[in-house]
This record gives sequence, structure tokens and C-alpha cells, in this order.
Amino acid sequence: MTADEQQPEPVMIPLPEVDFPAGVCHFVATPIGNMADMGLRALAILSAADMVFAEDTRHTRPLFKRYGVITPLASYHDHNKLQVVPRIIERLAAGERIAVVSDAGMPCVSDPGFGLVKALLENDLPWTVIPGPSSTLAALVLSGFSPDRFLYLGYAPRKKGQRGTFLTEALDEPGTVLILESCHRIRSTLEILAELAPERTLAIAREITKLHEETPRGTAAELLEIMVGRKLKGELVLVIQGLGKRVRDEQPGPSSRQEKQNKRSARIERRKGDPK
Repeated sequence: MTADEQQPEPVMIPLPEVDFPAGVCHFVATPIGNMADMGLRALAILSAADMVFAEDTRHTRPLFKRYGVITPLASYHDHNKLQVVPRIIERLAAGERIAVVSDAGMPCVSDPGFGLVKALLENDLPWTVIPGPSSTLAALVLSGFSPDRFLYLGYAPRKKGQRGTFLTEALDEPGTVLILESCHRIRSTLEILAELAPERTLAIAREITKLHEETPRGTAAELLEIMVGRKLKGELVLVIQGLGKRVRDEQPGPSSRQEKQNKRSARIERRKGDPK
């Protein structure tokens, strides 16, 4: 039996009627792990579009197969956006119905979609959003920290020194902070947090909506222990409990925090210079 023959039959669901005016770009949210989270209106828009631009067509195609969507797919990502955005603008100006999706969640949030939004604004072309799953909002609720005030900072910097400065500033926030982090760098990030704020409570939301979803909570040191031996995959959402206004007022000012970061950087530089 071939791989194609083993594929499950498409899930055929009666879709609602949708208004998809010509020349309007639709940014459509897609599942962040569990395909069953795909919205009916989102499916209807994707089915009605003349073309769907996806961050990675290899990632989006299984979703289309699952729900029987046959709209043509084209790629739109960081490496081709300079060439693709003008083509999308040209298609919309000609009256085509265009939809844009990312690999998971809402397009434009920590992905190249925002470049298209700026081009739409510059060309006075309309766009709208079909809302849906969001890893950051899901992680906020899963963390158990206050959702009354929160700040999303996107991806942490790759370079360790820049990440230290980034985290130092994040720790000074009164509200809950959400950061996207790679499974390959999460241990390094936790080590930095263990030094900068050893008592602060954190949470890591991983495999959200999937079979092995979990959100361990604790200090950075406690989370490092939990991560030992784990085979982590993909991206995780790191959630930092905020200081709260009263506590923040009692904390050392930015200069004290910067001094601490400077001392840490100096220690790292000294280690680099030590003989092996």
C-alpha cells in the first residue's frame, strides 16, 4: 500500500457561506498543533480564495488534504518576500481573492506576514483577519499567571549576550511576559534566568493542543531539572510571572539591573579567556 493510499479520507464538513469581496486580502489563522482546531469560517475562506500564500506549502498541504481544500498554494516566506509581495499586490489590484496563512497560528505575528500588511497599507488595499488558534494566548492561560496585563516579546535573540540583556529588561516588567524560544536554546535561556532572577516563577508551555501538552511551572533551576533527559521539539512559549506594580516599585532600578548584567558579561568574557 502506498503512502497516498494510507492517507485518511478528507473530512468533509458543510461550510458556512462567506463574503469574500474581490481584491481583499485575508489573513487566516491555522491550528498550532491539533488539526481539529481549524475553524469553519477559515476553511470557507481558504476554499473560496483564488490563491493561498503559505509560509511553507509542505506544512500547509496536509491541512488542505485533511479538509478537502483544493485552492492553489504558493509560498511566501522570509527568503522570497521581496519578490512575492509585489506579486500579491498585483493580484489583489487585479481583483483576485487572496488568503495568507502561516505554519501555525495567526499570520503576521512573529512571521513575515507583516511585510505584506505594510505593502497593503502603502497601496491602499484592504485586508482583514480570520481569527483562530494562538500559541501565546493559550500559553498565557496555561501558565496560571495573571492575564490582566501581559507583554508579548516574540523570539528571544539568538546570541547569548543579547539574550541576557533582553531577559534583564523582560524581568523588570510588571505584567506577565511571553517569549518564544527554540527547543535548542531553552536550557541556555533558563540558565541565564537562574542567574538573573533565581526566585522568579516561570512556566514553559510546550506541545500545546497536542497529545503530550504540558506546562511545567517553577523557578528557572527547577525547570532545568525537569528538562533533563527530555527530547524537546519545535518552539516553546516561555512565560515569566510579572513583578506586579507594588513589587516593581521596591525592586532595584534599571541601573542596578544593568550593573548585574555587566558583571555577568564580564564573567563570561573571563571564562572565554581561560586556558582550555
